[in-house]
Amino acid sequence: MHMQMTEQIKKTPLYDRHMRLGAKMVEFGGFLMPIQYTNITEEHLATRTHAGLFDISHMGELLVTGKNAEDFLSRLLTGEVRSLADGKTLYTLLCNERGGIVDDLMVYRMSRERWMLVVNAANIQKDYRWLKAHLRGSDVQLADLSSAIALVALQGPQAEPMLRKSPYPQASDLKRNSFLECEANGEKILISRTGYTGEDGFEIYVSSQFSIEVWETLLLIGEGSGLKPVGLAARDTLRLESCLPLYGHELDDETTPYEAGLDWTVSLGKSDFIGKDSLLQQKKEGTKRRLIGFEMLEQGIPRQGCVIWKEQGIGKVTSGTHSPFLQKTIGLGYVPPAASETGTALFVEIREKKLRAKVVGTPFYKRSRS
Repeated sequence: MHMQMTEQIKKTPLYDRHMRLGAKMVEFGGFLMPIQYTNITEEHLATRTHAGLFDISHMGELLVTGKNAEDFLSRLLTGEVRSLADGKTLYTLLCNERGGIVDDLMVYRMSRERWMLVVNAANIQKDYRWLKAHLRGSDVQLADLSSAIALVALQGPQAEPMLRKSPYPQASDLKRNSFLECEANGEKILISRTGYTGEDGFEIYVSSQFSIEVWETLLLIGEGSGLKPVGLAARDTLRLESCLPLYGHELDDETTPYEAGLDWTVSLGKSDFIGKDSLLQQKKEGTKRRLIGFEMLEQGIPRQGCVIWKEQGIGKVTSGTHSPFLQKTIGLGYVPPAASETGTALFVEIREKKLRAKVVGTPFYKRSRS
């Protein structure tokens, strides 16, 4: 059984490059991924102050095409996709009938009849099956392009000047949440101004075979400008400082957008979509729990599953870490609304000790837009 499991773990096209750079590799979402190259703090701070280069080829890409593609996605996604212009992206959710989150994803509108969904690695099959089950014989085609597409992210304040020096400088003029399709060395690539770090940056979708050239080119360009390759560990601390949710931690099939503070992703004004009735009801009645950010006042690292206390256990931690940039220990978790006010005193149980914490405003970190 163990042998079988090992054989199923995939490698991204950049696996050999990570090994050459001395990366420590771990299994994540069914892939062997670099968790770190040097150390988390160094990689994290490089992304905040200069730039980081990430291999995120484990993410899934699902292509939705056909005459009814827009209607289909409008019925499946919580966001208002109809008002999305060509060349724009939208962060949105797939919800089930109860309003629980099947996945959080980015939708890319190439045209009214051609869309790409970028989904979480661990949810590729699940999302594909969910979409397929709701096709209802409409004029829509689904294709899973995940294994043919590699994805490289360039993130940080120096990302734009670095991209300007690359073979695809036109992408450096993109507005946030926009993308373009272009060619480099005869290869089709898609570049979007999006990311998951709280910094400015770009995500570059390329064919698996061309990804090595893109990776090497960007590393070369960034050599004298503080660019570092960054692993999943620092990607996690970066997204946590910026309060970007991670599926399987802050989000799951039982959690609704209103509980997770993702109200802005739900367009209740649009025509019917899966989960709308439940979400309408929850918006009216309010939620029984809410996602909060908290800061530890005593030493200890909160981890997923740690119990949050007031007079009794009232909730659970979803993510926690020592913030390399803020030099504080921070976390996210669910508590009843009555305990969600900023400044509320809490305890977090870490290794059988109840340690003091307090609710703080989120996001913990917000980049300064000069």
